[in-house]
Amino acid sequence: MNDWPDGWSGDRGNANGRGYGRGSSGAPPEGARVMRHVQRPAPPQHGGVPPQQSRGYDEGSDQQAYDSGYNTGQVYGGQGGNGGQGGDGVPPQGQPYPGHAPNWRRRLKIGSLTLVVVLLAVTIGTYFWADSKLKREVDLSKVIERPGAGEGTNYLIVGSDSRDGMSAEEKKKLHTGSAEGKRTDSMMILHDGSNGPTLISLPRDSDVEIPSFVGSESGKTFPAKGRHTKLNAAYAEDGPELLVRTVEHNTGLRIDHYVEIGFAGFANIVDAIGGVEIDIPKAFKDKNSGADFQAGKQTLDGEQSLAFVRTRYAFAGSDLDRTKNQQKFLAALASQTATPGTILNPFKLYPTMGAGLDTLIVDKDMSLWSLGQMFFAMKGVTGGGGTSMNMPISGSSGGNLVWDKAKVKQLVQQLKNDEKVTVTSDR
Repeated sequence: MNDWPDGWSGDRGNANGRGYGRGSSGAPPEGARVMRHVQRPAPPQHGGVPPQQSRGYDEGSDQQAYDSGYNTGQVYGGQGGNGGQGGDGVPPQGQPYPGHAPNWRRRLKIGSLTLVVVLLAVTIGTYFWADSKLKREVDLSKVIERPGAGEGTNYLIVGSDSRDGMSAEEKKKLHTGSAEGKRTDSMMILHDGSNGPTLISLPRDSDVEIPSFVGSESGKTFPAKGRHTKLNAAYAEDGPELLVRTVEHNTGLRIDHYVEIGFAGFANIVDAIGGVEIDIPKAFKDKNSGADFQAGKQTLDGEQSLAFVRTRYAFAGSDLDRTKNQQKFLAALASQTATPGTILNPFKLYPTMGAGLDTLIVDKDMSLWSLGQMFFAMKGVTGGGGTSMNMPISGSSGGNLVWDKAKVKQLVQQLKNDEKVTVTSDR
């Protein structure tokens, strides 16, 4: 039997099927057998695997012809040429391809990782932004004859009457006056240790001895002359370095860090957080500071807050009563600032940090971490585990307040050993 083109069997004819034999008119010769052409199936398009090939017979012939099974619809496991799922590797309309369902676990991991990276970048950026704003202008290495270090950390916190950067209108509004230079309106030692924070106010009128010191600008050594004066005079004479030297000499307590804030910075911080709520037990008024307060709970803005912490002439205890108000206010300020509403709200956090950091003057070794610890220790003073007090006073001399030496010695020893403070101030 002759070999025929694929799909053909029977007598020879033209490849195009138009005739049989040479010179044919296109009709098959009489008696010739007509064979059916069987079309080969197309190869699978979606990875299907054709079933075992079957063979069929020509109609009316004993010659075998290739049959793919297409004319019965049994192709690649399908149920009809255009039928069910998997017939041609294409799923029914509206259904996803097998293996292409969303991988939610992977998406969750990627989303979480992205969030962590963004938060880390924001945190690092905020840290360096805030760190760049600190004014590290106080060099404690210039302080001579320092006491030995004890347990815990001691901060000297100073509120100055600096008017730097304030316009004439601001000075008038805040009742600051227009005096040149700057002096200290408040001084406090904050001890942060394992037995809770202790905040000790140092009245500006405290009687102290000015010790030998090295000039912060000149570098010249000034010997001790046994001279006694008010504590705030040390700051006015040679700035923060002499103030630290004088506090250390008269207490025997080493100061680890120095923090100072001026009038404008104090008022700006209060305004940035939307005011500070405080309870004033008794109404008072003072034309010198601009204070005019009724009794009861109230929210003070920056201007009112500055008047509140500066007032002294309206109280019988003068500077001692003022220091109590200063402690009360600063604790309230720290407590109301260190809240989720401020820390987690960038529209409050950044203005607050900007207002405070722009006006803070600190020592050269102060880090943002140390500053943050100081801030939360200040908040802890009113949290139940802290103590606030004045430096113990025994009397006065020439208008100066004289410290109780025995109590001061005991207090300093407890702070150095980071013990629970049991010393109290009688006034």
